[in-house]
Amino acid sequence: MSEKSLSIEALEGIDSASEISHVLSYDTQKTRAAVDPKIPDEQVSQKHVTHPGETPDGGLRAWLVRRVGYVLYAWFSTFMGYLPGVLRGKPTTPHFSFNHSMDWFYAGYALACLPSLAAGRMFDVGYFKIPFFVATCILVACTFLTAECTQFWQFFLSQGVGVGVSCGIMWSPAVVIVSHWFSKRRGLALSLTTIGSAFGSIVFPVAAQNLIPLIGFKWTVRVFGFILTTTLGTANVLLKRRLPPVNVRGGLFNLKAFRNKAFTIYCISGVTILLGFYTELTYLPVSAVAIGVSKDFSFYILAIANGASALRVLFGLMSDKIGAINTMAVTTAITGIATIVWPFAINEYQLIAIAAIYGLSLGVYGSLYSAPLVAMGQMEDAGRRLGMFLSLVAFGGVAGPPISGAISTATGGFVAAGYYSGGSILFGVVLLLVARYLHLGRVWGKF
Repeated sequence: MSEKSLSIEALEGIDSASEISHVLSYDTQKTRAAVDPKIPDEQVSQKHVTHPGETPDGGLRAWLVRRVGYVLYAWFSTFMGYLPGVLRGKPTTPHFSFNHSMDWFYAGYALACLPSLAAGRMFDVGYFKIPFFVATCILVACTFLTAECTQFWQFFLSQGVGVGVSCGIMWSPAVVIVSHWFSKRRGLALSLTTIGSAFGSIVFPVAAQNLIPLIGFKWTVRVFGFILTTTLGTANVLLKRRLPPVNVRGGLFNLKAFRNKAFTIYCISGVTILLGFYTELTYLPVSAVAIGVSKDFSFYILAIANGASALRVLFGLMSDKIGAINTMAVTTAITGIATIVWPFAINEYQLIAIAAIYGLSLGVYGSLYSAPLVAMGQMEDAGRRLGMFLSLVAFGGVAGPPISGAISTATGGFVAAGYYSGGSILFGVVLLLVARYLHLGRVWGKF
């Protein structure tokens, strides 16, 4: 059976036209006309009339999909968490200056957003398994190549670019597929999916820290590569869409989507937030050493920040009750405040407290950002909408860490960089609230 064929699950429960209309949730109806009111292309119109029944919000298949998403986030955050700590232990050379280069390393990870534009569109029209498999092969290959890297540019290409791009190809489809299977419990499902980042950022950095003295850096990375091969192989088998593909008009980048003012402002808020989002994560260990914390313990402060984000599940439950934007506005504001306060920590206890608060609030935005996007239009177009958003916020993610690095270098500290980054995040929160108002047509409400 071809990839674009309808799944069995998609055909179950279709008894009448009234059941078809029930598929469109209240959230989707609010802004669907503003996003793309046109009818799908003629060649896929027959697929469009065959719609699934009510979203399961549970069941074995749904939770298996959620579990696979968990694995993807765990592996991406593994390298984002442990590799910077590993690099800090290497001697500095003219080609490998850690303090002045890691901002570009994290900027490379932001490239994960760029392929989402094409990946999301391909997912909508039915091409999912092949791109996902190709991205899996790239990710595995880059992992094994990391073991052979000796200079910073090599790490940047294999991990910053290779891992970033391959994860970007997998991200959008994985998130949209979770939304296929969950509606009322979507916030919980997304937070449980992305909690893999917290798991990966705790377990694998610590494992690497202990394995490297025993078997060396190369074999540590190779061990991780073999585990990655197994886990992503399982993901390729189990990850499955529920809804049939529909080729909604508009092309790769649908400019008509920006007629929806709420969607436009939401995209701008994402760019603004990403300009400051990763500054503290990038420089947290460096600032710890600057105030007298040992290099070994500074490595674990990053793990503490990532570990605290595991509590995002509680906020996932909250978002199902009060809305994703309402939840993100509060927690992202805390992220901005923590970013401003972070440079003023004078001992490791204060730094640990700030890192934990920062990590907790950081994880909520990373979990829930896709929920409003899905609600701002038809589910058939969700992959493209998510891809458009991620391709735009990538510019904020790519520019943010180098800008913070330049400010830090020019001022000789992190205070000014903290003000810049925290201010960008807080301004983005204001734009989130504006997007909510434009979507609901009132100042307060569930969204």
